[in-house]
Amino acid sequence: MNKAELHIKNMVCPRCIKMVRYVLEHQGQEVLDVSLGKALLKKAPDASQMEGIAEALKEEGFTLLDDRRHQTVEAIKNFVVETVHYGELDELNENFSTLLAQKLQKDYHQLSKLFSETENTTIEQYIIQQKIERVKELLVYGELTLSEIAYKLGYSSVAHLSGQFKKVTGLTPSHFKQLKDDKRKPLDHI
Repeated sequence: MNKAELHIKNMVCPRCIKMVRYVLEHQGQEVLDVSLGKALLKKAPDASQMEGIAEALKEEGFTLLDDRRHQTVEAIKNFVVETVHYGELDELNENFSTLLAQKLQKDYHQLSKLFSETENTTIEQYIIQQKIERVKELLVYGELTLSEIAYKLGYSSVAHLSGQFKKVTGLTPSHFKQLKDDKRKPLDHI
């Protein structure tokens, strides 16, 4: 049997994984595994099946990626989202760049150049955007203090977090929290 690995854009959360699995199974595919940005099928779909899969995924806000450059960029994004939103940044023992290079088994400078060319932003700016969205989420929940949030997301201080937050949003974290508006962006729009 010839397994097939599909690379899928805009998968940013566990719910996305469930939806992609559902779509693929609904398209008659035997799914072996689904993770952020990828799905492993037991058997490679033929051309007409791929069209159906692509269309069904598109209806749910996902895109099949077929070129290596876009697959690599999506892998970078998935790693960042997974690490920032579901990992423990306060426990990271290495730089993000080192971890990313190890995870993708590629030179970080090549990854950085490709990401910048494709996304018109740097990996570092993308990480900051993701961290700020996570801060917004944690502020809306109201379960942690700003100091706890700074520690959890690996900031050196509350002042560093507040400065970055204001630079990105135009608001201080405490002003954002007072607004009571949900100013968060969906992760696939970052």
